[in-house]
Amino acid sequence: MQWEDTWGDGGEGSAERPAAPEPHRTSTTETGPFCNAVCSCGWRGPARRARGRARADAAAHTEG
Repeated sequence: MQWEDTWGDGGEGSAERPAAPEPHRTSTTETGPFCNAVCSCGWRGPARRARGRARADAAAHTEG
């Protein structure tokens, strides 16, 4: 039985580096009396009545 190069790289492994992760971009959206923090990664914070709290949620998300 002969070895088959299923990856197409000649057995050398991939020379490409994985793409760097996209930075999180956050913003706020308003729906009626509520404000939500949203992120480019798909995360969505809880509905808040205070915009400052929604911004704090976004900051906490991007920090860790």
